[in-house]
Formats: sequence, structure tokens, C-alpha cells
Amino acid sequence: MQLTIYQLDAFTNKLFHGNPAAIVPLEKWLDDGMMQRIAMENNLAETAFFVPSSQEDIDFDIRWFTPAIEINLCGHATLASAWVIFNKLGYKKEQINFSCKSGKLSVDRRGDVIQMDFPSWKPERFSEYPEELMYILKVDEIVGVYKNRDLLVELQNEEAVKKCSPDFSALKNTGYKVIITAPGTDGVDFVSRFFAPSAGIDEDPVTGSAHSQLIPFWAEKLNKRKMFAKQISQRGGELECKWWGDRVTMSGQCVFYMEGEISI
Repeated sequence: MQLTIYQLDAFTNKLFHGNPAAIVPLEKWLDDGMMQRIAMENNLAETAFFVPSSQEDIDFDIRWFTPAIEINLCGHATLASAWVIFNKLGYKKEQINFSCKSGKLSVDRRGDVIQMDFPSWKPERFSEYPEELMYILKVDEIVGVYKNRDLLVELQNEEAVKKCSPDFSALKNTGYKVIITAPGTDGVDFVSRFFAPSAGIDEDPVTGSAHSQLIPFWAEKLNKRKMFAKQISQRGGELECKWWGDRVTMSGQCVFYMEGEISI
């Protein structure tokens, strides 16, 4: 069996920045174990697979795998999948409707920018986090802890987010995926980083699904619907964000890196 595979850097306009994703278009689903093994072999934060959908008003069904597990929502690999569909597969419309385990996702092409419509996962204040969380994250102060899908930990400023150097083994043992965030500077509304060692990713470079929590959180704190965000990992990434109540939109660019063939 021969499969085409693409690799792109998402949420950036510069090669070797943003978040790399592997994209494998399919005519029909492979066995779950095979998709997991392909993702493990790729050893990127996510490998996305999609198939043409038989559902009304849905163009493609999409799934995402880390090297260790399947996840229910991924932003950067959705952005990269949309780029492949728009630019490599001869798709003529300006909107793609995906179906996934988190519901319907709509993606629009707007010039070089791709805008994604995602669920809004407002995190609520959470008190049942591990007592040693501050020491696991190796930070001096925690402003607040919130939770929806993942823990969202607010730190005092951007510098604290930059300096954070977690004990990934200890963090993995908690079972939590953790977003850290703080107000941004120089025209940036908020910054973040994302740690998910329990999912096989110590630090994800740029995380769209984390922004499903970050956007409603900061929209309420800043009293703003439209924001500009940066994920300040080593590779870094930029997102234009909007909050619409029960939905959020996030926009970014992709840079093509590689096209190849998988032989199974």
C-alpha cells in the first residue's frame, strides 16, 4: 500500500517555525492501530488523517494522532490539512467543513491566511490540581488555575511563561496536559505554552486546541473579542483570535516543507 504524506509548518509564515504536522489523505480509514503506528513513526506532535465524508454538509472526516494517543481536537494539523486540501488536492471551494470527535469544524481560505472555526471551551476555576504543581512547573507564583479539557495555569507575566522549565516526568505522572499563559507585551494580547507529556509531547510548539480554552479565558479578562496571541515555544507561532460566545475562530498561515510516500 502506498500513501502520500505531506509535512507543513503551521501557524507561521517562516519555514522551521510554527508547529510541524504530518498530513495523510485517505480514501477510506485505515485500522486505528496502523494510524497510530504511522504517527509514532512520524514522531511529530500530530499526524492528521482525513477521508471524504458521506455526511450531509460535511466535506471530510478528520482524526489526529500524537506519537502515543489519538486526541479529540487539534488546531495546527487541521490548519495544515486544510492547506493540503486547498493547495494540493484540487479543491475549488473557499470553505471546508470537517467532522471530528469534537463536532463540526469549518475552515475558510482568505488569501494566504486560513481561518478555523472551533468550539469555545471556557475554563472554570479549578482547585483540585496537584499541590506540588508550582514545583513541577518550576515557577515562582501561580496567579490562578482553571480547567476545561486541560489545566490552564495563569502566571504573573510573559517573562514567567518564557522561563518556565517543567519537570516533564513529574508532570506526566499527574496525567494532566497543562497550558501556561500570561498577558502579552508589544501589541500581543496574551502568550502561552503547552505541555502534554502524558500524550507523548513534552512541549507542543503551537497548539490550536489550547486556544479553544485561551480565547474565551482572555476575552473575558481583557473584555475583548478580537485578540492577537503568541505561543512562545522555541519555534514560536502567531494566531489571530476572535471569540463568538460558543465558538472561537483562529487564523494563521502554513509553510510547505515536504511531500513523500509511505510504503506499507
